[in-house]
Amino acid sequence: MTDAAPGPWAPDGPAGPPATRTVTFTDLLRVPLHRIRLIGAVAAVGLLGALGYVLVVPAAVTASAVVAIRPVVTDAFTPSGAAADRAVNMNVETGIATGTDVVRRLVDAFGKDQREIRDALEVEVPTGGQILRFLYRSDDAERAVEGANLAARSYLDVRRAMYEKQREEMLRSYDESISKVVAQQTAVQKRINSARNSGTAADAAVAELGGINNQLTQLNAARTEIAAVDVSPGWITQTADRNLAASAGNTPLLIAAGLLGGALVGLVLAFVWESMDRRVRSVTDGRDATGLPLLGTVRYRRFRGRGAVDADVRYVAMAVAERVRQPARVSVLTAREDATVVTAGLAVALAVAGREVFVADDSGRVDQLRAQVVADRDRLPASVDPTRPTVPKPRVAEGPAAAEGGEAPRRPSPHPVPRPAPEVDTTVALPRPSGDPDATITLPRVKSGASSGNGRVAQVAGAVAVGVGSVRFGTWREGADHKLVLYNAPPAEADERGVAMARQGTAVVVVERDRTRQGDLRRLAERLRAAGVNPLGFVLTRAGKG
Repeated sequence: MTDAAPGPWAPDGPAGPPATRTVTFTDLLRVPLHRIRLIGAVAAVGLLGALGYVLVVPAAVTASAVVAIRPVVTDAFTPSGAAADRAVNMNVETGIATGTDVVRRLVDAFGKDQREIRDALEVEVPTGGQILRFLYRSDDAERAVEGANLAARSYLDVRRAMYEKQREEMLRSYDESISKVVAQQTAVQKRINSARNSGTAADAAVAELGGINNQLTQLNAARTEIAAVDVSPGWITQTADRNLAASAGNTPLLIAAGLLGGALVGLVLAFVWESMDRRVRSVTDGRDATGLPLLGTVRYRRFRGRGAVDADVRYVAMAVAERVRQPARVSVLTAREDATVVTAGLAVALAVAGREVFVADDSGRVDQLRAQVVADRDRLPASVDPTRPTVPKPRVAEGPAAAEGGEAPRRPSPHPVPRPAPEVDTTVALPRPSGDPDATITLPRVKSGASSGNGRVAQVAGAVAVGVGSVRFGTWREGADHKLVLYNAPPAEADERGVAMARQGTAVVVVERDRTRQGDLRRLAERLRAAGVNPLGFVLTRAGKG
């Protein structure tokens, strides 16, 4: 999977064929890592939901009782054959087990609604067997056990009552038939008694009586078999017990499922949010959106006061100084963010290198810029602060002078202590880091009590001395006579002055990682291209640790 990236910057648009960038697995991981707070929040919601479900909704307990079904046959010892389940229609038995008669008994016992009883009762039938497994689910273990056993007993009672009713109907039918045959037998017996003097009629009546007696014997034998049939539909082979009851659901599994489900939902939301709100995450994103070269990456301090890391800004200043020739007008541009910190850091770094920098601002942020410049200057280490004097080490005398006890000659220090300034209120003598040590530059003298805590030259009359250079402040028009002007431009999305000032010189685009939207940055690059501006490059800023 590749994304098209614009080619090198040109005033009329990207030059050359569009480059391609491969989206790596790291790019896919960058989105969830950046949106880790969103994913964590949604995962926490899922975890809290699972915990709430476990605590608020009681775990359902399921108890089971097993009933073995037997076919009602004349000979209980007759084997049912290979197809045992065909001797009894198990679909019919399941319908009876979950029928109204069984449910009504459970309703009467528990006092619940019939619909709740039907939802709690379940009957399972193993394939190829004559077994009914009664499952009853309830919030209480005792109620679940009682419900499963009661359902099994109720089924057997209902089924036995049905068989007994069938047997009674068959016996009543046999009794009626036997009564009719007995009546016929009585009538034929009377005919035989009255026809004793007639041989032919008596023989016919005796033969008829013999047939009736045989029929009566068969009916009595059949009735005896029906009466001897065992109508028991089966028996309970396993009663429900509290120790065998199983809780529905696993609490640790539910909690893990809630956490994992929340994390997955958060991950999906993170990618959706990222697709709707694309921001610059890396140097590659900034280069793809602008087509400009990278001037440097500047880290912001999180502690000890907000500001840019000195080393990062100095490298950016070196890149800027390499690309501009005085007089220069550099507009520090952003899309929607505030570039005050970067502008102040660049001004200090350029002043340390010996530049006279004029920081222009037309948005009322001069005081903020001045305070940031002073703070950045006060954080400079001694290695980059030429205004801090160094005391030379004493040199051991050699030759006759040492023998005579005279003072050893001293070699001049590369950074001598600055000479005291004349007692006037106009200038302060500062040493230069190179060249003639005695050469000085003049700046407005510090007012009484205006020096910084570490002895460096502080702000006077709108100027701040930094190293061998200085930083002055004012509006864009006031900086017309200065050689190096940094314009702290307002956000380009709200004010077009930054792009307009860049037309008179050049521009540095400041991009804040994880804050600058790629769409805004791309739109700013198009505006600069349309205005005929050839920017120096872009600076990527990001939060640091110290």
